[in-house]
Amino acid sequence: MAEHHSTPPDVSRARNPRFQKAMDRASLAFTASVGFDWRLLPYDVKGSIAHATMLAQRGIISQAAAERIVEGLKTILRRYEAGELTPRLEWEDVHMNVEGHLFELIGPEAGMLHTARSRNDQVALDMHLYMKDQGQQLRQELEHLIAVLIRRAESDFGVVIPGYTHLQAAQPVLLSHHWLAYVAMLGRDHERLSQWLERVDCSPLGAGALAGTPYPTDPAATAEALGLSKLYENSLDAVSDRDFLLEFLAWASILMVHLSRLGEELVLWSSQEFGYVTMDDGYSTGSSMMPQKKNPDVAELVRGKSGRVFGHLLGLLTVMKGLPLAYHSDMQEDKEAVFDVVDTLHGVLPVAAGMLATLRVNGERIRTRVGRDFSAATDLADLLVARGVPFREAHHRVGQLVGQLEASGRGFDQVSDRELAELLAPLQREDLARLKPEALVAARTQSFATAPEQVQAALRRAKARWGLEG
Repeated sequence: MAEHHSTPPDVSRARNPRFQKAMDRASLAFTASVGFDWRLLPYDVKGSIAHATMLAQRGIISQAAAERIVEGLKTILRRYEAGELTPRLEWEDVHMNVEGHLFELIGPEAGMLHTARSRNDQVALDMHLYMKDQGQQLRQELEHLIAVLIRRAESDFGVVIPGYTHLQAAQPVLLSHHWLAYVAMLGRDHERLSQWLERVDCSPLGAGALAGTPYPTDPAATAEALGLSKLYENSLDAVSDRDFLLEFLAWASILMVHLSRLGEELVLWSSQEFGYVTMDDGYSTGSSMMPQKKNPDVAELVRGKSGRVFGHLLGLLTVMKGLPLAYHSDMQEDKEAVFDVVDTLHGVLPVAAGMLATLRVNGERIRTRVGRDFSAATDLADLLVARGVPFREAHHRVGQLVGQLEASGRGFDQVSDRELAELLAPLQREDLARLKPEALVAARTQSFATAPEQVQAALRRAKARWGLEG
């Protein structure tokens, strides 16, 4: 394609016939968005191709002009993908950069591309296309993490760990049950993401600056060409809506709550005080000073990066809360926030999956801990209830017994005859043998509880839901 080397008309905010002088350089740098919206170029080109094609179909521009515009746009995309294009500040944003490069390629006909279109509906379209693409990729990454957790639940089946409330040992559970709790949490995240993808699948193109356009355009045709299933119902809403970005950031925040909790548990469990798991060397770091250290840095950063995601949600909520209809430049603050969260999640999800897949569960260490932390106390009280002791009295008796045992460094297997007679009557010593962790786990047989047969059933359901039967 022959290139035109004349200077393209400056349609940016930097210089416009409406104004008597050029935009202040510092002001241009302050307002320009091309430093961060450059990643939208493939989506901007895709939307522009659909728009130019529609303009020709509706007789608004000639077919020959549309063909030259489309070929030029494809050349721009090829050069972008090859790393041959660089953003130019004087064109201020990705949209004007595309149009400027198109002018250099095909000359003044490039100016036809913006017929019946505003940057307001253009940028909204780019973000819809970008977010739909990124949402589908993130969904795949989330599905992989869920699959890793299910495989962990399979491989660790039979390991009994202390379950905690208030970070105090409460009742024993299967480790597989614990992993499946995260599968359930991430499953809800997956559902929310899928529902959001349905809402983001919407085209604003054709709304123009805010009120539509007097040209006989066909917004439904461009939506279909772009693979978007529906149109906005209101042109004002089409250009001013950022709900789909706020909802994405809210979804990402909830996801990061779940991943942060998981990261926190792995940090605790990998400490010498717990010792339940050992992180693979590939997901650990050392200390610059202390040679013995093996730090769970990956888990810590999974936990820590939740803060930046939460902050971006609050930031965009604050930007949007005071804006009257329709478009305002404040709205370009959405991109850096959303792009950073997208990049953060693309980093967190794969590394969390790798960390979980490679960690080692220290079964022997866990066995030395479980059952020696009075986590059988509830079941001991239940044994008394089964023999006719009111629950509140049973609760009181067992609490008194735990206090005495703890003070003397003993466990339930070292109850004295006097304590048995005074606090546990009418139980016999052989009843205490029923307090083994495996027996306590097996006794909890509700459909969502931790008994082995119920966890096996939950595993089967999870594998079926996520396509892991093989």
